[in-house]
Amino acid sequence: MEIRNARASDAAHLVRFINMAADDLPLHFWRKSVGPEGDPWAFGEERAARETGNFSFRNAWLAEVDGTVAACLLGYAAEGTPGPIDPDTPPIFVPLLELEALAPGSWYLNVLATYEDFRGKGLGSALLAHAEAIAAAAGLGSISLITEDTHEDALRLYTAKGYRQVARRPVVKDDWKVDASEWILFTKPVHTT
Repeated sequence: MEIRNARASDAAHLVRFINMAADDLPLHFWRKSVGPEGDPWAFGEERAARETGNFSFRNAWLAEVDGTVAACLLGYAAEGTPGPIDPDTPPIFVPLLELEALAPGSWYLNVLATYEDFRGKGLGSALLAHAEAIAAAAGLGSISLITEDTHEDALRLYTAKGYRQVARRPVVKDDWKVDASEWILFTKPVHTT
């Protein structure tokens, strides 16, 4: 297995991982953004291929097995002093922003996902260790992440790797079809060098 920086040309993989990690919430948002005539996947790929922004390829790393993309890590430094939530924020995103604000100045692990054929092979653990190294090198004292209460494999992994639950918020579904009922914020201290 090799972990490498993502490239703009990886956008098609990135959008699948981003969408997988959040149970189709990104696709749901992209569909609303482009309307009935637009291509939501193309919209997501444009966002992933940008040089800037949270979902930029610049904030992503891919794990490859024998030269095949297998898993993804996407993260970035959280705001040190989060501002108020914009009143125009769609309600579906408010609980996530509330939880993110509870871990200011952390390295926010936004996406950790593995293609189904590569699960159970230690890629998630390797990418978590990579995330911790990135956070430590950046001088950030902790990592934060948010997952759904239905992601049982992820919950076991995070707990086994020393992450602890900090807070929960109800999932706002509107017309997003998802089984989850709560978002869970986890944090872990990181020893900086």
